Amino acid sequence: MFAEFELVYHNQYNKAFSSPEKLRYAKKLWFSNLRHISPDVIINATHRAIRESEFLPTIKGILKYCEPDNHELGLPDSHTAYLEACHAPQPKAEHAWSHPAVYHAGRASDWFYLASTSEHSAYPVFRKHYDDFCQRVKNGEELTIPSQKAIPETITKPLTPAEQRERMQKLRDELDI
Repeated sequence: MFAEFELVYHNQYNKAFSSPEKLRYAKKLWFSNLRHISPDVIINATHRAIRESEFLPTIKGILKYCEPDNHELGLPDSHTAYLEACHAPQPKAEHAWSHPAVYHAGRASDWFYLASTSEHSAYPVFRKHYDDFCQRVKNGEELTIPSQKAIPETITKPLTPAEQRERMQKLRDELDI
């Protein structure tokens, strides 16, 4: 990792680690903060940092790059997810969602709000919820779309007169009639 940083971020690297003593201390510090992560993940994070940042990354930056990005987890970008949530037909739970996080963010944002509010106002609300659900997915949470039970076409067994009276009394009690 340090060899690649030296080649890619030459001037920044030499300024940050100007002496062998500073470099030795930095390597110990980085090791103590990254030792719980596998070497393959660290190397992939190093390559990702090199591709995405023009500045020498910090330990915190490398830790962030160690987390999988949304694309790797099958999560669409927030605007694509917003459009999917807005255009999904009813019933929402039966739609073939690109990822369950899109469904949950839409539900948390309120379907009616998304449908009846301009994108200028609704998208930030959706994006906040979507980012929260994306973080939960990154933390390892498995999101599922709740299954919707259909109402049966016919009731297979009619209620007895006693059951009908009992339910009617319960309804009267609830409505205080």
